Amino acid sequence: MATDLGELLVPYMPTIRVPRTGDRVFKSECAFSFDSPESEGGLYVCMNTFLGFGREHVERHYRKTGQSVYMHLKRHVKEKATGAAGGAIPRRRNGKVFLDLELNRDFNGDDYEYEDEAKLVIFPDHFEIPLPNIEELPALVSAQVTIACDAVLNAASAYKKQEPESWDEEIQVSRHARSLRQLDNGVRIPPSGWKCQKCEMRENLWLNLTDGAVLCGKWFFDGSGGNGHALEHHRETSYPLAVKLDTITPDGADIYSFEEEEAVLDPHISDHLSHFGIDMLQMQKKTENGHHRENNSRPRVSEWEVIQESGMKLKAVFGSGYTGIKNLGNTCYLSTVMQVLFSIPDFQRMYVGNLQRIFDYSPLDPSQDFATQMAKLGHGLLSGQYSKPPMKSELIEQVMNEEHKHQQKGVSPRMLKALVSRGHPEFSSNRQQDAHEFLLHLINLVERNSAGSENPSDVFRFLVEERIQCCQSRRVRYSQRVDYCIQLPAPMEAAINREELLAYETKRKEAEENIQPLPEPVRARIPFTACLQAFTEPENVPDFWSSALQAKSAGVKTSRFASFPEYLILQIKKFTFGVDWVPKKLDLAIDVPDFLDLSLRATGLQAGEEELPDLMPPIVLPEDTRAPEIDEAAVMQLAEMGFPLEACRKAVYYTGNMGPEMAFNWIIAHMEEPDFAEPLTLPSMMDSGPSTSDSVMGATPLDPNSPPEESIAILTSMGFPRPHSISALKATNNNLERALDWIFTHPEPEESEALSDMADTEPNDNGFSNANSHSDATLSPDRDTTGPRIKDGPGRYELFAFISHMGESTMSGHYVCHIKKEGRWVIYNDHKVCLSERPPKDLGYIYFYHRLSS
Repeated sequence: MATDLGELLVPYMPTIRVPRTGDRVFKSECAFSFDSPESEGGLYVCMNTFLGFGREHVERHYRKTGQSVYMHLKRHVKEKATGAAGGAIPRRRNGKVFLDLELNRDFNGDDYEYEDEAKLVIFPDHFEIPLPNIEELPALVSAQVTIACDAVLNAASAYKKQEPESWDEEIQVSRHARSLRQLDNGVRIPPSGWKCQKCEMRENLWLNLTDGAVLCGKWFFDGSGGNGHALEHHRETSYPLAVKLDTITPDGADIYSFEEEEAVLDPHISDHLSHFGIDMLQMQKKTENGHHRENNSRPRVSEWEVIQESGMKLKAVFGSGYTGIKNLGNTCYLSTVMQVLFSIPDFQRMYVGNLQRIFDYSPLDPSQDFATQMAKLGHGLLSGQYSKPPMKSELIEQVMNEEHKHQQKGVSPRMLKALVSRGHPEFSSNRQQDAHEFLLHLINLVERNSAGSENPSDVFRFLVEERIQCCQSRRVRYSQRVDYCIQLPAPMEAAINREELLAYETKRKEAEENIQPLPEPVRARIPFTACLQAFTEPENVPDFWSSALQAKSAGVKTSRFASFPEYLILQIKKFTFGVDWVPKKLDLAIDVPDFLDLSLRATGLQAGEEELPDLMPPIVLPEDTRAPEIDEAAVMQLAEMGFPLEACRKAVYYTGNMGPEMAFNWIIAHMEEPDFAEPLTLPSMMDSGPSTSDSVMGATPLDPNSPPEESIAILTSMGFPRPHSISALKATNNNLERALDWIFTHPEPEESEALSDMADTEPNDNGFSNANSHSDATLSPDRDTTGPRIKDGPGRYELFAFISHMGESTMSGHYVCHIKKEGRWVIYNDHKVCLSERPPKDLGYIYFYHRLSS
């Protein structure tokens, strides 16, 4: 019989591989479902790709790839037998176990034992070869198969294997750290509101540790934006070290050495930061339970109890839509966001309604496909397959043994998390994250992966009209931008218990001075109407240049809804920084209403209002108008590839000296142009604008909302047409990452449309003009092919979900969410799903409303 089985294996021997370094072996979870070796059908691991499949999905992989040999893994979990004295009788486990296989259940390991079974299965006839019998196969077959099977069984978990690899290249201490010279120039860095000193970028900002210059980094395909001004500053000054502003924590920060060209450590970073007014050592410390709090403050027990509804006899619920998500360690921010998204019909229809089509057309490695992993999680949450109520016999046994009530296991989001966090410096870590930031990150991924198909995130998209007024000339300018979430300020001065708060603050200061116990904290109670009022209040525009005055002036900005989304997301701005950079969470409660009627519709230009002229600030040329600075090393590197020297110089110049890779992309995109190899010529002051009859005092009559040329150059260097690049930047408020996503999700318009819609000198060139009307009808995408897809309608909403945060900082604590289903509120607390008795709607962090029908 063994000889016959060996003969069956011979044709497939070339397809049986031994896992090499870098291969991930998925032997704990199916790529399409949450089946595992503990499931009834076990798990099938392909002996060529090492992907795992449940019994329901292994045939699909066989049909698609033709791979016939799989290792079938089955784990039998058993309760330990008890002896006469009540103790467990030791039993010998199966000698062959699956190393690094994570248990897919929550139980006490002392009360259970497991036996593992492994065998090879040959498709399509399901011939089975138990692994202990492999040695009986012919020698030619036995040796190779034994090596491959042992390597699979002993391979580390597909996810555990990534963790040590991330530490292979240990970050070294910079040689400049000890002797770093810092200029005594009086620079103090505020805790927020940063922007690049050479452009308007407000992300990927780096603080030079020598002179305190705040400048943007490079722009990469992973979404980190910038125009390379930090590197340019180093080339001009040779100041070696910079720290990324949004990474500073009590435990350290991301530091880069320009001279060493790598990330480095700075043992004196706290002293170097304090030179600029950043006191990182006084930031809140972590307590043993992982929550941030100051040493002299009491833990916020009440908040944790109220939000989790502790002390109440909550009834567990099971079935479709009531499946929990296992916490993998600080992943509750992901769990709460996914629970809310998959309670929205558009996401259910896109990923679960199209499940079979998505699975059938998935790539050869479905673990790396966004749609597949979203469909997998959505099906796991909505099918009820992983949320089944206990059997009556189990309930009786629990009562007899006085055990805790039955809780479902929940599904593990490990595969989805690994995919959506790949390449992201924060979400790929095991640290707690901001649920709001992750929500926007996920919407970005949905947009990027929905090109040419239904986009469920359309339900969140809306237009904001911004009105800027010059305080001196009283003239105005209207513009529109796309957004997905409204951030509501929490005005503490509007608290209805202000006297009580002032009394508490007085007692707290007295207690601190007299070294006495602090009084019981008082929570500020703020009306929701005050938050809306604060949102609509005019705000000052920093560095406003008035085209009417041809000079800098005071300007104020107000925001209104140019359209209302189908689903409205409100974030309460609870987190802030003190003047010493100490992060803190505002202790407040807001009476968020169940029903919302927004009367904040934008009106557009009103009668009697006069628009600001469509002029840009005058172009100021540097005193030294000699040839531009060009990275000659990058030029020579490109020239060595065989490209014309002048073309290489132009490529390096037009990509802002951002390196040979970006310049190479520019060359590929422009090499068919007739002037590709002609010398670089720069426009002079005289030919950069029209005649003086059309301008005043040297100002250029361009669209005031025209994106920066550096951003346009980066997109055009990737091969995107200039008009389409301008449309993308305008639609995304000049955000490079979102502009790139916009281009992929908005195909290039016809040439005639592009010429009519993208004329730079048109004063109303924002692509959003159709959204200014007061009509409640849905805005059809056909009405504006270059603008964003929105689903406008009335501003009447009903609350259906909210996410709450417990703890002192978004870097710590815990998230839970409450969702209204079938007329009742349900609390989702990791894998636990129960009916809510008292949903704490006043303590939420992110609120979700759905539009009411007319």
